[in-house]
Amino acid sequence: MGSVRVMSDSTCDLSPELTEKHGISIVPLYVIFNGDSYRDGIDIKTDELYKIVERLNILPRTSAPSPSDFCKAFSNYIEKGEDIIYIGLSSELSATVQNARIAAQEFPEGRIEVIDSRNLSTGIGLLVMKAVDFAEKGLGVSEIAENIRGLVPQVRTRFVINTLDYLYKGGRCTALESFIGGLLNIRPIIAVEEGRMILEEKIRGKKEKALKSMLENTLADRDIIDTRRVFVTHSLAEEEAVYLKSVLEQRLEGTEIITASAGCVISSHCGRGTTGILYMRSREV
Repeated sequence: MGSVRVMSDSTCDLSPELTEKHGISIVPLYVIFNGDSYRDGIDIKTDELYKIVERLNILPRTSAPSPSDFCKAFSNYIEKGEDIIYIGLSSELSATVQNARIAAQEFPEGRIEVIDSRNLSTGIGLLVMKAVDFAEKGLGVSEIAENIRGLVPQVRTRFVINTLDYLYKGGRCTALESFIGGLLNIRPIIAVEEGRMILEEKIRGKKEKALKSMLENTLADRDIIDTRRVFVTHSLAEEEAVYLKSVLEQRLEGTEIITASAGCVISSHCGRGTTGILYMRSREV
């Protein structure tokens, strides 16, 4: 049995330290300003993204890797005799997984498993790290894929954003929601359900109030949270991330709480100051 290479795309928001430590290969999505294309996490970082947004007063477009991009990335490992499990951004949000599947057809059957995470950011990252766990135990690519597909519905993703402007301009919410959100000082809590972003809750007032509500929703699952790892993910909102991590470490004793920074594609759609909690349930309720 050959070794298994775990792969994902740049929207999984796993740190370079984690990807390097576990040999996780990342295929970047693209961020595009006025026709200039940048590879997420390679040619452009999140702080640089916001500087360009401020200078040009426009939001970027984002684009999936092409089938050709995936063919190049896959061939590097197939030629070395490695099988591949690729876990990508929700097919409800991007053509990334579809393009990976097209590319996988160019290789021998059974060598590449492509999994739709039905999620985003470190919601994908949770599944990627589970795949690493299985690979390190010596499971084959088909066994890992079967296990990961069973875990996809267990991931819980929610985050607080400062403004609806990015979601609105990116086509993720209506003009009315954006207008009302700004007028009434609404702090939206966004969740991922069935692969899509939904407006789970509207909190009026300071951001701290929304963060506490998100914490309460998370801690309602405290008895069934997978304690192997929980992510606190943010887009240039380190103070809020430190606060959330501190509370979770106190309330979820024995759980590894990992802080992650959102990359350029996720930040392009959610905006500066976005802060989220992402975890996996150990079982259904």
